[in-house]
Amino acid sequence: MIVTVLCVFVVGIHVNHGNSSYPMIKDGDLVITYKLGDLQGGTEIAYRRDGKICFGRVVAFEDDEVQIANQRLMVNGYEIMEDTVFPTSTEGAVITFPYVVPKGTVFVLNDYRSDTNDSRTFGAIPLSDCEGEVVIILRRRGI
Repeated sequence: MIVTVLCVFVVGIHVNHGNSSYPMIKDGDLVITYKLGDLQGGTEIAYRRDGKICFGRVVAFEDDEVQIANQRLMVNGYEIMEDTVFPTSTEGAVITFPYVVPKGTVFVLNDYRSDTNDSRTFGAIPLSDCEGEVVIILRRRGI
């Protein structure tokens, strides 16, 4: 019973299917999330989208203005310095920039920035769809 309560309310256990968070999280990795923490900018999270678990990095919160131009990410007029391997662009984005993050949501980008299947395509993620902050990644492939 205690394990069930922990897995439902405190931690989440997920398997990553895809490379949207490559190189941090690779296809097939086992990911453990912590559901009770406060989200911070730059935090890698698991979230639910169309019934599937996805992974992405929080870059902005409600009422923040997100601008992507010249492969630079800016939030509220300040450039966000990230340690990403891939450049950030609006190519393939469905939303228009600058984008103001609605209340009760977060703006999430994939670490593999060429994959625009993130907030650039479907807008901000409701906090209710956030499954928690990624705290442990267990490599199951390519060891």
